[in-house]
Amino acid sequence: MAPGPVGPTGSTVCSATIAAGDGDCESTERSRLRADLASASPSMQPRPRHRLLLLLLHLLVALAGAAVSHSHGGAAEDAACRAANRTGGAEASLRADRLTVLLSGYSERRLPLLRAIAGAYAAHPLVHAVLVLWCNPATPPRLLLRGGGGFPRGVALRRAASASLNSRFLPRPADIRTAAVAVADDDVLPDAAALSFAFTTWQQQQQRGNSAPLVGFFPRSHHLDLARGRWAYTAAEPGRYSMVLTKFMVLGTGLLYSYSCAPGLAPARAVVDRERNCEDILMNFVAAEESGAGPVLVDAGSVRDWGDPRNDANAAGADEEGGVMKDVGLSAAGGLRHWEKRGECITEFHRLLGRMPLRYSYGKVVEATVGDQGLCSKGGRLVRCDQE
Repeated sequence: MAPGPVGPTGSTVCSATIAAGDGDCESTERSRLRADLASASPSMQPRPRHRLLLLLLHLLVALAGAAVSHSHGGAAEDAACRAANRTGGAEASLRADRLTVLLSGYSERRLPLLRAIAGAYAAHPLVHAVLVLWCNPATPPRLLLRGGGGFPRGVALRRAASASLNSRFLPRPADIRTAAVAVADDDVLPDAAALSFAFTTWQQQQQRGNSAPLVGFFPRSHHLDLARGRWAYTAAEPGRYSMVLTKFMVLGTGLLYSYSCAPGLAPARAVVDRERNCEDILMNFVAAEESGAGPVLVDAGSVRDWGDPRNDANAAGADEEGGVMKDVGLSAAGGLRHWEKRGECITEFHRLLGRMPLRYSYGKVVEATVGDQGLCSKGGRLVRCDQE
């Protein structure tokens, strides 16, 4: 048999067209490969070495996947959804006359303010429970439980396994015993009248259908940017809006399960983890999809917002060292890029879902004014006629 072509190292390489039965070249080549491997690692035979390399590769891939899942809260989502599935059918036993407040915290600088806000919520007669969801895994426990007092009575602390913003919407059947929840930031506090009115408005919306829309105080909108071929995220237009923010929103408890456990939303939740942003936009998508309606904006009482960058610098709120609070939030830190990124989120959610569920709402729900609406001239001024 004629020798085959010569390889780059001078060794003979078997032809690809060896006839059946002419196995001499194949046998020689296998022997040469075994010899090369043995010389490279004399103490290890080639097959065990290959198996070990494959085993190490699989182990590294598994560890990397576990790390990504853990850092993005995937394991927490799975556990919460399993717990919610085990309590399926318990919705009928949820209290409709009270709500649970889910108060998110991350910044250690805001802890004094967070404690005060949590205590104010817990004192409200319509609040059944307050859960502080601490989403900063790096915070030492001693800082959260400073002086042994921790948070006020009636406030439960739940530490998230990761910093994932999706943790805000995890179903928590062991903690939530109400049909509605209020999701709130750690630098916003509606007064008692505003909180009561927002919850009452949600109850009225719930009575009209199977799934009530979101109710909130802080509106935003979206529109299609035809020049750029993408969605834009904007402030509420005059008389029209399509989203409310998680600065404060009231929603049905069932939406927590829809957001966190729907397999079809997994890619969208991954966007939230990747961008560290836009969880409120995704919840608006979910709520609009289920209710078929836009959110409801309410106007009652007053809502203190320490995180708004328009606060006066010396009156925005401070930590124990006197540091200003207002520059801690995502929107304050991001500037125009923050708005651009949120527009990109809307575009990406639309692409992933294959549809645009957001609906525009018009007007707002306001507290009824008891008394005459007519105006009379009194003392050279126009005032309500029933005003003394």
